[in-house]
Amino acid sequence: MGPAIPAGPNQFSLPMSAILAQLLNGLQYGLLLFLVASGLTLIFGVLGIINLAHGSLFMIGAYTAFMVAQQTGSLWLALPVAVIGGGVLGAVLERCLFRYFYDREHLDQVLLTFALILILEESRSLLIGNDFYSVPVPAILDFSIPITSGFNYSAYRFAVIGICLVLAAALFFWIERTRMGAVIRAAAEKPEMVDVLGLDAGRIHLVVFVAGTALASVAGALAAPLTSVYPNMGDSLLIISFVVVVVGGLGSVSGAFWAALLIGMIDTLGKAYGPAFQGSLVGNTLSALASMAIYALMIVVLLWRPTGLFGRSA
Repeated sequence: MGPAIPAGPNQFSLPMSAILAQLLNGLQYGLLLFLVASGLTLIFGVLGIINLAHGSLFMIGAYTAFMVAQQTGSLWLALPVAVIGGGVLGAVLERCLFRYFYDREHLDQVLLTFALILILEESRSLLIGNDFYSVPVPAILDFSIPITSGFNYSAYRFAVIGICLVLAAALFFWIERTRMGAVIRAAAEKPEMVDVLGLDAGRIHLVVFVAGTALASVAGALAAPLTSVYPNMGDSLLIISFVVVVVGGLGSVSGAFWAALLIGMIDTLGKAYGPAFQGSLVGNTLSALASMAIYALMIVVLLWRPTGLFGRSA
């Protein structure tokens, strides 16, 4: 989600400006990961749905940003459109499809969401095509902010960090300080309590699914100026988001937050500096390990704490 600045081949130098750039890139990437993974962990934890199409919702947000920015010249207008569009799409999917699969086997859910990926991708291809597109950074943020002597960092990337933090704070407040949030937490930890307490399970499911899809969509819109908008762009992010959910703990929004930051840092630093080790057998091995670091972390967490770092033990 941000360009890596690796050291040159067969050498390993660590200038402070390069390290600081990668730490900021890791923070930005981790926060975007959180927006996607938080919706995924809520849907997985509350609804019990393994939604493989969640990455396609990220892609839809990015394409929404491209189309709105192309027509209006304003990325800022694209953000509310992505939120509203993602929420509406989520409501339609939940009411028309997913509500009939809550009590079905996970295999049925996987097949449903895989079919949904194919439908969304084919629809995108028919409507927009398969070309790569770029979304310009808003003119007001198209400059760099000096951080240290000789090192500047993109103002838009700082804006993305700030927007993600505001959305994360709003999500935490909603989950931790509102009545609906308390009901969602209860449903995530003890799903059977929803029926026992006579709560409207259908309304809870709808709200959670809409929130999850809206978060994924706005993450895609924010990421659009940072990377090309292209087909299947949400696939790799979906895999890493599942790693975040597993490491953080099923249904834990706070767990998703800290796990996303950790994994964002590890992934960014590994991709930036892993190639610097290449050139020998030991170096090539270290480089390969750097690229697999997040998956090794997931394995260690599963062996040590199967419920995740912040998951509640049964």
